[in-house]
Amino acid sequence: MRDNRLCGIIAVLAAAWLSPTQTSQAGEPQAVDVNTRQISRFKIGSGQKRFGALEFVGGLELTSPAGNFGSMSAIRFVDRGSRFIAVTDSGFWMRGTIKRDAEGKPVSVTDMRMAPIRNGKGKLSEEKRETDAEGLALRDSVATASFERAHRITDYPFEGEDLPDRPTGNSGFVVPRHELRYNKGFETIAFAPRASRLQGAKVIVSERSLDPAGNIFAAITEGPAKGIFFVKRSDAFDITDGAFLPNGDLLLLERHFSMARGVAMRMRRFKAETLRAGATVEGTVIVSADMSYQIDNMEGLDVWQNEDGAMMLSMVSDDNHSILQRNLYLEFRLVE
Repeated sequence: MRDNRLCGIIAVLAAAWLSPTQTSQAGEPQAVDVNTRQISRFKIGSGQKRFGALEFVGGLELTSPAGNFGSMSAIRFVDRGSRFIAVTDSGFWMRGTIKRDAEGKPVSVTDMRMAPIRNGKGKLSEEKRETDAEGLALRDSVATASFERAHRITDYPFEGEDLPDRPTGNSGFVVPRHELRYNKGFETIAFAPRASRLQGAKVIVSERSLDPAGNIFAAITEGPAKGIFFVKRSDAFDITDGAFLPNGDLLLLERHFSMARGVAMRMRRFKAETLRAGATVEGTVIVSADMSYQIDNMEGLDVWQNEDGAMMLSMVSDDNHSILQRNLYLEFRLVE
């Protein structure tokens, strides 16, 4: 059995120089073959199913001969746990389908296509600072992506089975630009439910752009509740993505790395009534995992409702195009 803790430490330390530059971008969507290996146990060597507030359903390890495949930083489902759109921090859109067995567990990824992301001017770019996509949200046939380094939030229309193409423009993000750290910008972008107290507003959260007190900058960017709020940072975890539950509660996915612990992940839940301008919110940890679990550099989160009414959570990891890291898709059921 591979030493997951050692691999995680090496992977994080080596990612910066093992990650290749982007290959040539043709500009047109390309079909991509994806190989999958099923993950039946979340905790390595254990049949345990319940982890905090989550119940493990299943997972996949994804590989592909395509050189640009990987580095997934956000995922959103177009329909219930099936067709999805994703972005990579190496500058690509992905679109594919999760196939399931008779029990509803994920077994493969099919119909995968990729296309390069156009920058804020609608042009193709191979500069990392222009195409470092980190967050993604879908609303009314518009894919809204957040970018760090060259900080911006950009709308891309898409229809049917198409991949997003030319952007229609950028939107404001309320947080002063000088408060955003170069590689620690907006990792989370999510729309609150229309029936919640935020009335469908766009909410953004940075990875690790901190105020003088060490709290993480976040904002409600539209609607009557518009304004900056802060997420209390604890235990050196950084925020990598987020998604709303139907009742307006916000889930935030986080990761941490240290030489002692390797890579770790956790998730916090924030009550809807606490999300308001000027607030500093702490939330409640509902699950955590270290390298004794099937995790990697967990970056993407989506929430969707199963046919039986259960709330499902899907997570993806960013392999940094490193041979020492993995692209993972993990799926859980939220147990209230």
